[in-house]
Amino acid sequence: MTITLHNLHPNPGATKKRKRVGRGPGSGRGKTSVRGQKGQKSRTGSHGARVGFEGGQMPIQLRLPKRGFNNPFRVEAYPINVSTLEERFEAGATIDLDILRTAGIVPRKTKVLKVLGSGTLSKNFSITAQRFSKSAIAKIEAAGGTVTVTSRKGSPAPVRESSESSASTLSEQPLSALSEEE
Repeated sequence: MTITLHNLHPNPGATKKRKRVGRGPGSGRGKTSVRGQKGQKSRTGSHGARVGFEGGQMPIQLRLPKRGFNNPFRVEAYPINVSTLEERFEAGATIDLDILRTAGIVPRKTKVLKVLGSGTLSKNFSITAQRFSKSAIAKIEAAGGTVTVTSRKGSPAPVRESSESSASTLSEQPLSALSEEE
């Protein structure tokens, strides 16, 4: 039998009769309509109390001290483990945020991706993401893959030279060469 509009009905037990109150003493729900005698809860309306109202007492959210700081510019990175990439992709695959979105691995609104090193990795991948943990970089490179760190907008992040390497290049040059440049 096909279902059409004239024989359409909900499954047994899916619907329940509404509680009819105030219909006389024989119903068991008459007179005070299951609200009891007097008081704020027996009155019509929504009891008149807002969320967090404690009857005039100083509410808990005002008794407790303010603490900490919420950074409005914080960007939460979506974490993904190398073990997940191992399961879902073939060896030699190029993986970035757009590919992970289309595969349904990360939510569509994800802006920042962080690759974590949990699990094992035996396939070589070329992975592009905004953040990597040290263990993830080690595992990806040990498997023969490549790691590309991008900025939040997607372009490659600028490579910063550490202060130690710039200091060592200055110390390697002879003093006469430095004085000639000036």
